[in-house]
Amino acid sequence: MNLNQVTIPSKNLEKSVAFYTALGLRLIVESMPRYVRFECPDGEATFSIHHVDKSPKGNGITIYFEEEHLDEWVKKLQEKGFKFDVLPTDQPWLWREALLQDPDGNHIILYYAGKNRKNPPWRID
Repeated sequence: MNLNQVTIPSKNLEKSVAFYTALGLRLIVESMPRYVRFECPDGEATFSIHHVDKSPKGNGITIYFEEEHLDEWVKKLQEKGFKFDVLPTDQPWLWREALLQDPDGNHIILYYAGKNRKNPPWRID
């Protein structure tokens, strides 16, 4: 089994397209005003957004994007005007993470975990 895509809701697809394109994803399907799909610069996964009239209730969605050169990437994004809630920080689960929000308030975690992404010391055999 392989994960094909993740789809998130958005009240404003145009703002979301601008945000995720500036983040570095490549737009590959544009069916405005209802749906768009992106491709990540590395790997095979895709990322979709569909239009909704109301945001989901609760804590929203958290999306993780991994980049080996996290600190450099965050600096480049800050130069583009991205505002971060948390700058790159080493976490106890052995990931280095930065946190920001997309235009709909979804949490975006930019991180680097290396081998610890799937194989932390506490992984079950």
